[in-house]
Amino acid sequence: MRSTSNPAFRNLPVGGQGGTAGYQTQTQDYPVQPGHGYAPPTAGDRPMTVDDVVTKTGATLGVALIVGVGTAFAVRGQDISVAYPPMIIGMLAGLVLALIIIFKRTPNPALVLSYAAAEGVFLGSITGVMDYFIPGIGAQAILGTALVFVTMLVVYRTGAIRVTPKLTRWIIGATVGAAGLMLINLVLSLFGINTGLRDASPLGIGITLLFIGIAAFNFLLDFDMADQMIRNGVSAKFAWYVAFGLLVTLVWLYLEMLRLLAYLNSD
Repeated sequence: MRSTSNPAFRNLPVGGQGGTAGYQTQTQDYPVQPGHGYAPPTAGDRPMTVDDVVTKTGATLGVALIVGVGTAFAVRGQDISVAYPPMIIGMLAGLVLALIIIFKRTPNPALVLSYAAAEGVFLGSITGVMDYFIPGIGAQAILGTALVFVTMLVVYRTGAIRVTPKLTRWIIGATVGAAGLMLINLVLSLFGINTGLRDASPLGIGITLLFIGIAAFNFLLDFDMADQMIRNGVSAKFAWYVAFGLLVTLVWLYLEMLRLLAYLNSD
């Protein structure tokens, strides 16, 4: 399999030709039932399908959206001190859960859905505060994020942009560069140095647009990795990893979309 910048797909137990570690597509690997030939694979070890990816991703995004909308309405119009605790708790819980999911080799639906809920609390808190000062910004950010997601899915499915090794290296390099740039900006800000990268200025808007573009291209790698997993006969349970990986990219894209809209609506 090709590499991806999404950490969700880094530790998948991928085998060599058309299979994964612990799962083989040949019928002789299924247990024999006396008088009935080979037993069919269960839902836990059968090959992944597109329906698995769609249903698991839909469930994950649904949890994040419902929790996010509920949190946004709960904190909207409240003092920032009310929104700050759930924002921090959601961010930290999401980070911890993400690390557990990434390094845990066995997919766990409960962990993925818990991560989705934590991100819903985090994003909902931020959105609720911002939506009070800029009415409608939350709905606009959701619409913009969904539009980018659907556009990149169409681009991928139609083959308008092919995911080649060269493109993959470019996207991974751009993603690592973006992360490094933000880390440097964070460290400098701790010492009182403002680089202007996250200000409502032409530079800040340009950087945000660049990050939105990088996040959008990351969807191509996510879609391609999911396709490869399906073709290689990865167990259906790993569809939860796909759902988690897509949500990670969506969270980044939504935050950048929210930031861009805030810039454009600033005085």
